[in-house]
Amino acid sequence: MLVPMVVSLRFFILCSFFSLIISSSIAHTSFKPKALVLPLIKDVSSSTPQYIIQINQRTPLVPVKLTLDLGGGYLWVNCEDGYTSSTSKPARCGSAQCSLFGLYGCSGDKVCGHSASNTVTGLSTYGDIHEDVVSVQSTNGNNPGRVVSVPNFLFICGSNSLQNGLASGVKGMAGLGRTKVSLPSQFSSAFSFKRKFAICLSSSTGTNGVIFFGEGPYNLNIDVSKVLTFTPLITNHVNTISGFLGEPSVEYFIGVKSIRVSGKRVPLNNTLLSIHKNGFGGTKISTVNPYTVLETTIYKAVADAFVKAVGAQKVAPMAPFGTCFATKDIGFSRMGPDVPSIDLILQNKEVVWNIIGANSMVQFNDVICLGFVDAGSNPSTSKVGFVKVNPYTVLETTIYKAEVEAFVKAVGAQKVALVAPFGTCFATKDIGFSRMGPDVPSIDLVLQNKEVVWNTIGANSMVQLNDVICLGFVDAGSNPSTSKVGFVKVGCTQ
Repeated sequence: MLVPMVVSLRFFILCSFFSLIISSSIAHTSFKPKALVLPLIKDVSSSTPQYIIQINQRTPLVPVKLTLDLGGGYLWVNCEDGYTSSTSKPARCGSAQCSLFGLYGCSGDKVCGHSASNTVTGLSTYGDIHEDVVSVQSTNGNNPGRVVSVPNFLFICGSNSLQNGLASGVKGMAGLGRTKVSLPSQFSSAFSFKRKFAICLSSSTGTNGVIFFGEGPYNLNIDVSKVLTFTPLITNHVNTISGFLGEPSVEYFIGVKSIRVSGKRVPLNNTLLSIHKNGFGGTKISTVNPYTVLETTIYKAVADAFVKAVGAQKVAPMAPFGTCFATKDIGFSRMGPDVPSIDLILQNKEVVWNIIGANSMVQFNDVICLGFVDAGSNPSTSKVGFVKVNPYTVLETTIYKAEVEAFVKAVGAQKVALVAPFGTCFATKDIGFSRMGPDVPSIDLVLQNKEVVWNTIGANSMVQLNDVICLGFVDAGSNPSTSKVGFVKVGCTQ
């Protein structure tokens, strides 16, 4: 389920990491800080609000703004827009640097590459892996310390097209996920502190948040690490994103046991709150999802309980929200809209994520809506976070039908009953598999000319659901606003 990360300054995420050695990332100083600190701002200038950090990178150093992605696996930076540095070096195929990214591809000049994803828009492209200097501020938890640098910080070179959709001035994305090349992992390896980070997210553009990497204290006038409520982070061992199926998820999940509205428990099918063995279900936290996204039955139960507790008449919905009221019917206080609180009960009834009106409501002039979104009956997971993306490729009906007919003919296997939202499915036993994923015909998007092609292989085009595997393209009807290309993984083994 998605619970908004637009929570108050007292909300922290603390994460510890597995043991890891990255020999390529060695601190460029004899001084070994115990922690690093980066300011964090909320940017609402684009159509999708984003949390922004700034690092210094390259030689000479240049400030680089990045959109924060809690569940992202790596740092990517636009290298097409004036990237100049005397210390930037490509990673060579077969090197230890390349292997840290797991699955990677090799170009003709023996430079390794990997997919880079804009998780705000859902676009993914292939980029070369590079290393360069990254400089950040150290801290003792109370005061800023000296600036320290990592001379060989690994990142993926993105493109102008990949940058589209990010906030103004932002040149890439910074991932904090469970990988060997995320920011927390590279910083902790470089400076030999624990693989731990803490995020304080601001709920407004008027005040800054902060990220700490390493040990506490985490001091915001008081040592907040001593007054936090803790809940374990859960690993989802099966990724549900097309192209990454079967791999462990690099994202962060929490264990929600039940939900209360205005202190009363909401009747739910609690099995939907747990991660299933196929990787679906559970509750993911995210900084690139603006609203709380819930499976249909959970959404309806929570919305019904919320409307009853509010006691006001609903008005016409404002997409994507389905539960809205007239602003004049809702009171306001210093804590924001005076509406019932929504509680997520975590590992036990003493550990509660309390969501007040300032975090749960979205106002549109004279209408105010519950900022929860119905994700349908088959979402991969409920999410706690900040921006909805299109996970699959969505096509206008005639384009979809033409492509599907050609694809089925090329596959040469019998179709089976569809699995929504997909209309073209096969028995898994009828589809071969290779190191590159499902052995199906590739689909090429020919871009500005026939020499520029987006090649979609089986690892990117197919979605497996137990004994059924489907083409991950969706029929959007005859009048969609546009065709959309969803999240794609690109890459190959050497």
